[in-house]
Amino acid sequence: MKSVASVEVLLAGTRVGELVSVTQVDKLLHGDENVVCADAGYTGVEKRSEHADREVIWQVAARRSTYKKLDKRSALYKAKRKIEKAKAQVRAKVEHPFQVVKRQFGYVKVRFRGLAKNTAQLVTLFALSNLWMARRHLLTTAGEVRL
Repeated sequence: MKSVASVEVLLAGTRVGELVSVTQVDKLLHGDENVVCADAGYTGVEKRSEHADREVIWQVAARRSTYKKLDKRSALYKAKRKIEKAKAQVRAKVEHPFQVVKRQFGYVKVRFRGLAKNTAQLVTLFALSNLWMARRHLLTTAGEVRL
């Protein structure tokens, strides 16, 4: 049997769209993290002063330009590609709740109703997505399997 790691959303929030994501990382972390995985938009986050005292392993995706200039047959290129693939596989598991919110609940196009209302709707949708992803486990423990 295949072991699948489950992901649930613990924190959902919104912010103004003109803020750069790297500047908001300290608000997203609670302090008990061992590893932080992020996409290439967070490049350089480990060098920021507010994260200097954190004992965290930063796994930020490399921009393609950093390894694209290498020869594709070189061992260094192949090793970098394997590392980036492993990082992408972790991020793919994290993206699954967003797919559930978009596909199952139809939250594809965001209409601005005010930051508080949009935040309340997103928090509710991610709570529902946690239930949606755990539905099989919840139904089998209840003694009834119905999909």
